Amino acid sequence: MTALNDPYQLRAGVPSVEVFRRLRTDAGLSDKSPEAVALALPNTWYGVVLYCEGEPIGMGRIIGDGGTAFQIVDMCVHPAHQGRGLGKRIMAALTEELERHAPATAYVSLIADGPARFLYEQFGFADTAEHDSIGMYRSMKAS
Repeated sequence: MTALNDPYQLRAGVPSVEVFRRLRTDAGLSDKSPEAVALALPNTWYGVVLYCEGEPIGMGRIIGDGGTAFQIVDMCVHPAHQGRGLGKRIMAALTEELERHAPATAYVSLIADGPARFLYEQFGFADTAEHDSIGMYRSMKAS
């Protein structure tokens, strides 16, 4: 339950392209081109935006095929608002949506940067290396 004087409000949806890019860079995540973001946002399976007194200050998205594979991406909270359990609110909303609508056999993944792993562990995520898997990636930037 949210306190009456709580300035934060979480809403389902995705931000505009401009707000998405600002939220990522404000939180220290890499920027994405406006063209890439415009392609990506409509393909969000589920997303939330966190507001403080009407101003967007955080977000998180789930992408995937809707049946077998999902990935939690773009988790971020503006540094001025970190340390208040807001990332936990975003993760709770995302995982609740997965629990309501994703099939029981779905695989949900994410990439944990630094100490964010401790947040994700609270929601049942585990290091893939402990299960004889490793996370891998490929950037599309020119070599």
